[in-house]
Amino acid sequence: MTKLGMVIVNYNDYKTTIELLNNVKDYKCLNSIVIVDNKSTDDSVKYLKKYESKKIVVLESAENKGYASGLNIGAKYLNDKYKDCNIIFSNADIIINKEEDLKKLSSDIKGDIAVVGPTIVQRNEISGENELSRGWMLPTISDEIKFNLPYISRKYRKEILYHEDYYNEDISIVGVVSGCIFCVSGKVLKEIGYFDENTFLYYEEQILSKKLKDINKQVAVDNNVVVIHNHSVTVDKNIKKINKYKIMKTSQEYFVKKYLNASDKELKKLNFTNKLSLYILYIRCFFKGGLKK
Repeated sequence: MTKLGMVIVNYNDYKTTIELLNNVKDYKCLNSIVIVDNKSTDDSVKYLKKYESKKIVVLESAENKGYASGLNIGAKYLNDKYKDCNIIFSNADIIINKEEDLKKLSSDIKGDIAVVGPTIVQRNEISGENELSRGWMLPTISDEIKFNLPYISRKYRKEILYHEDYYNEDISIVGVVSGCIFCVSGKVLKEIGYFDENTFLYYEEQILSKKLKDINKQVAVDNNVVVIHNHSVTVDKNIKKINKYKIMKTSQEYFVKKYLNASDKELKKLNFTNKLSLYILYIRCFFKGGLKK
């Protein structure tokens, strides 16, 4: 019988991690919950270790090599422990309404479907507005270049979204699902060599989807499962705006070069739009009260 494990990566945010842990620790469908501490510099390990049990384990990373590396530590632990397992990867700032939602995501992993994500209510604490997020098309090189264009990038990002009518069925096949929470087949993840650790943060879901596409596996959304995401709570606590942007664009360039096989000409275009957008970001931050590197 397929087991179900959960992996949560923590970095200097044990309070949010504990909130999720209290949310799911009594769910019987979860055979194991793995918390990977990514070399926190606060007291995270001390507080998280208090929750260890037969079901809950805290793994300490020897160094912070990035989010993908943390995910791999948890995934490899579960694949070593169980012969057959599905794995829920979740940000700490997720609220799961009921146990049945996790069971449903796991049961959707079958046939060619290797990854399933839920419908996500993105809760923005700053604006107070909620948005629905499901999946999107796997972006092309041209898409990624357009995403860097100042002020009009939102328009182009909307072009890779599916129309609402696309989600009328119980399950919808998509190109990519949000990396904040999703379920993946442990066997397939091992088959593709786990997550690519050459990115420190961001683009994990795009890279995963491309690796799955290359072996004819599919990514899907379960339209009947809904979770809440307190958008960017964890990331924003630890990474300032400009530094976060630079990390994201480094991951973007790696994805475009390694997985989309961009030419030198295309990489130059990407680099130009990246620098242009960064320049404008510096100006905006300056006029909003100073630069936060």
